[in-house]
Amino acid sequence: MQNQPPERLRLMHVHAHPDDESSKGAATTAKYVAEGVDVHVVTCTGGERGSVLNPRMDRPDVLENIAEIRRVEMERARDILGVTQDWLGFIDSGWPEGDPKPPLPEGCFALVPVEEAAAPLVKLIREFKPHVVTTYDENGGYPHPDHIQCHNISMHAFRAASDPEQYPEAGPAWQPLKLYYQHGFNRPRTVAIHEALVAAGLESPWAERLEQWKPNPEHDARITTKVPCGEFFATRDQALLAHATQIDPDGHWFAVPLALQQEIWPTEEFELVESLVETTQPEDDLFAGIRGADAPRGTE
Repeated sequence: MQNQPPERLRLMHVHAHPDDESSKGAATTAKYVAEGVDVHVVTCTGGERGSVLNPRMDRPDVLENIAEIRRVEMERARDILGVTQDWLGFIDSGWPEGDPKPPLPEGCFALVPVEEAAAPLVKLIREFKPHVVTTYDENGGYPHPDHIQCHNISMHAFRAASDPEQYPEAGPAWQPLKLYYQHGFNRPRTVAIHEALVAAGLESPWAERLEQWKPNPEHDARITTKVPCGEFFATRDQALLAHATQIDPDGHWFAVPLALQQEIWPTEEFELVESLVETTQPEDDLFAGIRGADAPRGTE
């Protein structure tokens, strides 16, 4: 009997809004797509309540059609990254402002019970059968209600997808092998790039932010995995620009020369949270412990 070719690796990213897939871990995504990995993005909401952050797009016609426009932007970004994508269909919760903050809008994603909101994600996990899943940490990466809810349903679905007694209507059980939190926007990276800009006599977009950003070595130490992906930073930037309502081409995202980023910090960072395979930390690959013909590839 001839040896069977190794199964194609599969990676699933779970994000709160359209544009998150391009601003968080997009170079890692592009790297794995280039290697032949099947990458699928899950977008929990349509981003309907997101602010228009690009002055060029802050127009009445855009504001009136924001939901449709953000869907088109997402289509462009996923084509640039080379991923497939599904919408969970929940309504953006918006960013509550004020003191005290107002209640969240009725029917929004963050108010849906976790067990209910996780159901379509369990179905997608069982259909796509990812070996690796990424999401946000318990603080959502930053404390947007949708990001925190994204974390909640990702954790619930990662565990429930392998239990045939839960969500039996969602298809045969599937157990992903690894779960990661994304830590791409971390203080050590920001400090390193800021200092390199200052040393080169360039203006840093992070000076004011770093004055307010208190060091948290314990949180920084949570990073377990640094994926080398500098050669895909340009693809990341193209995907970001596809989200024209959210990304100002003259803003801080593009204030740092690409070559400097590639030289000073050519990786994206993740935290390994759960693993059903043996792996040694620190890692440089989300599929560490999974690659290889004899490695486990998930269980049904």
